[in-house]
Amino acid sequence: MNNKLRGAKISATASYLPERIMTNYDLEKIVDTSDEWIFERTGIKERRIVSENEATSDIGAKAALKLFKEYNIDPKSIDLIICATFSPDQLFPATACLIQNKIGCNNAGAYDIEGACSGFVSALSAASAYIKSREFNRVLVIAAECNSRIMDWSDRNTCVIFGDGAAAILVEPCDYGEGILGSYLRADGSGGELLEMPAGGSKLPASEKTVNEGQHYLKMKGKELFKVAVKNMSQVVNELINKYNKKIEDIDWLIPHQANIRIMDAVAKRLKFPKEKTFSNIMKYGNTSAATIAICFDEMNRQGLLKHGDLIVTTAFGGGLTWGGNLIVWN
Repeated sequence: MNNKLRGAKISATASYLPERIMTNYDLEKIVDTSDEWIFERTGIKERRIVSENEATSDIGAKAALKLFKEYNIDPKSIDLIICATFSPDQLFPATACLIQNKIGCNNAGAYDIEGACSGFVSALSAASAYIKSREFNRVLVIAAECNSRIMDWSDRNTCVIFGDGAAAILVEPCDYGEGILGSYLRADGSGGELLEMPAGGSKLPASEKTVNEGQHYLKMKGKELFKVAVKNMSQVVNELINKYNKKIEDIDWLIPHQANIRIMDAVAKRLKFPKEKTFSNIMKYGNTSAATIAICFDEMNRQGLLKHGDLIVTTAFGGGLTWGGNLIVWN
């Protein structure tokens, strides 16, 4: 038995964004809003929306198949699939299992992580642990959301923020001390009502009443979330750099959950971190929930922004309430 310590790294990335683009001007025709109002408060200009025949498993599978093709990966070599989503195709079977069937990973286990907008950092943490423990050698992390399917399109405070999208991230072994150094995960269930979907579970099963009252839509108390999001996303970064004896000045890239440009700016300001080193693509895609950071990784990778040895910190905040992040040496 080989007991030599090893690390875990992100070895491949891919993403899929639906073809349909919904601009702020399109939203002006749906709700009482304007391009100026949306952009000023969120930093969003447009977002992607799935087609009628696309579900979360479909866009997740498309991201995975793109990764397999571009990196010449044999689907049968994947040991485990972890899907981060809070907009699953259905409560069960797991979306990860539906994706597994669509992408030919016949030798892989599969399960979902439902951590809302911080689901990807949790999934990446789990994948890293499996690799480091030698339980598995290839873990495919998929983050995918069809937020448009759970939106109340009459609520201008939520429908303007969210978009659809997916990304696939392959995690494999690397030398100890490189790759994903560690993670930080926390939760506070007492704040669950700040971001929730009230009905559809065992507490409020689907009924004529819950449907008529719109309780199967995402509900969010934005003002209350803003302060705790900034505080806790900043805490994630400080906890990670302190644990691994790093300094803010050592960080090459901060990749925050793309919730709202004002939240991201406030986090960078609180950390005294350069805005130009804080990656953002929210203007193009909106908040794709669990998929935001994973899509950022793929976009940065394709643009050649990530260099060998770069120190990267991710930080996310979502319903639950949950928050967390990862500290990564890119290789």
